[in-house]
Amino acid sequence: MKPTTLKEIAKKLGLSIPTVSKALKDYPDVSAKTKKLVLNAAEELKYRPNSFAVNLRTKESKTIGLIVPEIVHYFFSNAIKGIVNQAEKKGYLVIILQSNESFELEKKQIELLLNKNVDGVLISLANSTADYSHLSKILEYDIPLVMFDKIAKLVNCSKVIIDDRKAAYKATQHLIDIGCKKIAHFRGPLLPQNSIDRFLGYKKALEDNNIIYDSSLVFTCDEMTFDQGKNFAKKICKEQIDLDAIFISSDLVAIGAVTEFKIQGVLIPEQISIVGFSNWFMSSAITPSLSTIDQPGYEMGKIAFKRLYKELNLKKENKEITPKIIELETELVVRDSTK
Repeated sequence: MKPTTLKEIAKKLGLSIPTVSKALKDYPDVSAKTKKLVLNAAEELKYRPNSFAVNLRTKESKTIGLIVPEIVHYFFSNAIKGIVNQAEKKGYLVIILQSNESFELEKKQIELLLNKNVDGVLISLANSTADYSHLSKILEYDIPLVMFDKIAKLVNCSKVIIDDRKAAYKATQHLIDIGCKKIAHFRGPLLPQNSIDRFLGYKKALEDNNIIYDSSLVFTCDEMTFDQGKNFAKKICKEQIDLDAIFISSDLVAIGAVTEFKIQGVLIPEQISIVGFSNWFMSSAITPSLSTIDQPGYEMGKIAFKRLYKELNLKKENKEITPKIIELETELVVRDSTK
């Protein structure tokens, strides 16, 4: 069926096309009676605005691109909720893409978003991303870019982050404060900045408390999975590695470790105290419940979109965009997995 035009609505009601257009846009200089007539006619004739034509006039697509490593992930799903909630309020559609922690896929997705003429891009980087030329391309096209959580310090754009070093320091210090001396660390892959910073925060806490850093107590996860936590816990038990606490860079990995330790008959926290990171829902549901760093995913997503929206408006007004780093606070949630 051929789409209804403004001209047809105007002809049916005996009104001018500008009056019909204003009524549909709820302009204050059109009476309530006229607005009602126009809206009723638009519904009757099944009128739909031509968004393509509007986009050509405004030079906006009213869409933004969002790339995250994983969608089915407690932290990222909360961040997505925060972004979508704010975007809907401002009339933006969010194209959500999952990089699967793949640099190559992330590059293709950036190209896709640029070809879709998105107004702006929000991204949390894949673990394997080391080259940032695809991100620089976004900025070269004069498209606002905001990174959150997993970021690249070398890319000159706005970023919404937490202080991962400070948070990891806080987690490790808690273990030291409750009397732990031999503290292991299950860290993330070597590349992402947040993984590096969490390791450095752990190491600094040991140094500040005159505890000798032992590299044999650092276990590197290739992927931050439940199975990695189980496997490292099994290795610790099998090799009888002497430790009394573990700071783990992800709650999912920590839950895997807790599960395996229970199978092996290791008492938590009596024999090993454990602190995770992120404060997933499951952290409070498992037994023993997991002490962890609360990472504000929803708030981070919300603030990331708000920053992007501000930059979109600055661009429309032909004003200069000065990149800003926004740092959110974290807190330690103490539960039953620590003494």
